[in-house]
Amino acid sequence: MFAAEAAGLRWLGEAGDGTPVPEVLASDDRVLVLPWLEQGAAGPEAAERFGRELDAMHAASPGAFGAPWDGFIADLPLDNTLDGGDWSAWYAERRLEPFLRRASRSLSRDDVALVERVMGRIGGLAGPAEPSARIHGDLWSGNVLWTDGRAMLIDPAAHGGHRETDLAMLALFGTPMLNRILAAYAGAARERGAPLADGWRERVPLHQLHPLLVHVALFGGSYRSALVEAASAALGAGG
Repeated sequence: MFAAEAAGLRWLGEAGDGTPVPEVLASDDRVLVLPWLEQGAAGPEAAERFGRELDAMHAASPGAFGAPWDGFIADLPLDNTLDGGDWSAWYAERRLEPFLRRASRSLSRDDVALVERVMGRIGGLAGPAEPSARIHGDLWSGNVLWTDGRAMLIDPAAHGGHRETDLAMLALFGTPMLNRILAAYAGAARERGAPLADGWRERVPLHQLHPLLVHVALFGGSYRSALVEAASAALGAGG
């Protein structure tokens, strides 16, 4: 896990100067050493800066979905097999199906069938095709540290993915100043000629399915209702 986290932080940092990740000072199979980050409160200017920096990180496309190392989310393995094809198929095969199997012991047959319906319709639910983005991959609020006028990202499950995944994860468990972050992100994306695709807000539940499956796999049925709600919303958004 430490090797995957260190690789992910370094890889995200390759997006360029200003990428909101700390430098990896040292790592081995027992420890990961990062600079000390003095934590503060989220503020409007820091939130807007984070939105712009997140867009810039995503814009540094790695050219494929996945990553050239074995991934983890929490202590569960992630299949990062590289794929230069379609994101929706990659997401269904590498993120949804393996974690649906892990989570199935806490789900009913109808719950499993509901997620399988999402997987079966994934091509029509995923929106317009986009190039791979350099994403954090586990961007809930606890992995965003507010420090010295900006946000810094820790504990990544980094890989080439869909930029909407990081945005959906920020919304899943609540992030301070989220509306400011998203507005600044969307503005920066428009300015560089890559606006968020129409319907991205309606696709948030689709992108939340993977982290919710992870939570069911880790913590059991307490996250079942959120998973079922997200799967139903994802199908509803597709018409």
